[in-house]
Amino acid sequence: MSSTVRATVVQASSIFYDTPATLDKAEKLLKEAAALGSQLVVFPEAFIGGYPRGYNFADQSPRGKESFRKYHASAINVPGPEVDRLATMAAKYKVYLVTGVVERDGYTLYCTVLFFDPEGNYLGKHRKLMPTYWERLFWGFGDCSTTPVYDTPYGKLGSVICWENKMPLFRTAMYGKGIEIYCAPTADSGDKWVSIMTHVAIEGGCYVLSPIQFCRRKDYPPPPEYLYSPSEEYVTPDSDSIVWAGGSVIISPHGEVLAGPNYEGEGLFTADLDVRGEIPKAKFQFDVVGHYSRADVLNLTVNNHPLVPVTFKASPSEIKEDEKMDECKDI
Repeated sequence: MSSTVRATVVQASSIFYDTPATLDKAEKLLKEAAALGSQLVVFPEAFIGGYPRGYNFADQSPRGKESFRKYHASAINVPGPEVDRLATMAAKYKVYLVTGVVERDGYTLYCTVLFFDPEGNYLGKHRKLMPTYWERLFWGFGDCSTTPVYDTPYGKLGSVICWENKMPLFRTAMYGKGIEIYCAPTADSGDKWVSIMTHVAIEGGCYVLSPIQFCRRKDYPPPPEYLYSPSEEYVTPDSDSIVWAGGSVIISPHGEVLAGPNYEGEGLFTADLDVRGEIPKAKFQFDVVGHYSRADVLNLTVNNHPLVPVTFKASPSEIKEDEKMDECKDI
């Protein structure tokens, strides 16, 4: 295993309702990160597909329904052509790529993180278990069948999205999988978020990488196509008004801030992670699922089976054959 990995968190906005343009922007940023020598690049939550900041999805009027139709059209299928393009980017720039996307599965959307290796292989995904607050109006719920931790030459890589990081049992599950490079893309921001990330790094004895979008009002369509809640009077359409100030950070297993937070604009924030050198030192004092656990008193059981609303006991072809037999009996 390599002793260190250069990691970059990306702080940038999507181009809302324009997924092809957002993919172009992602490639530009990935190229810049690779020029810095980065071997791991992490993009924010919902970067591909967009985070609908400020939009009122409780609006059930024809205008509100049309807005959801556009948002649904901007999401991506997994697998699909956008996933193929992201895989090609990872191979082109020879990086591990971790990015937030809005995943479309039929007519339900999910907040998802995708993983790619430097050979251009799509490794898999994590669907957000619990959409936060108003996100439940437009995103579905994930389950623990998509909570992977991948062995890489640099350490064990996984992701916990946004306020999932406030769920102690889910954090514990990820610690139980041995996560060492803990990617925490989010739509949160500010000093409190940095405090949460610092706690996670110390608690888990892991490196924490938290990329956050930096958004101006002009990054979203103008009204009336996109109405920024609670009222457009608080921000000026097509202006440089900041509607989300970023604050991306990289934190060591000892709770040291290695890069960021930055609230000034879009940018790339980079640090060298010494997984083999620093994590053992942190775990020496506190190993939350090792020597500092009490499994005889407290333990966690995780249901990692897919949770689906409809299960067929027979295959569709078998069902059709049964239907034909029923038709014959009726003759």
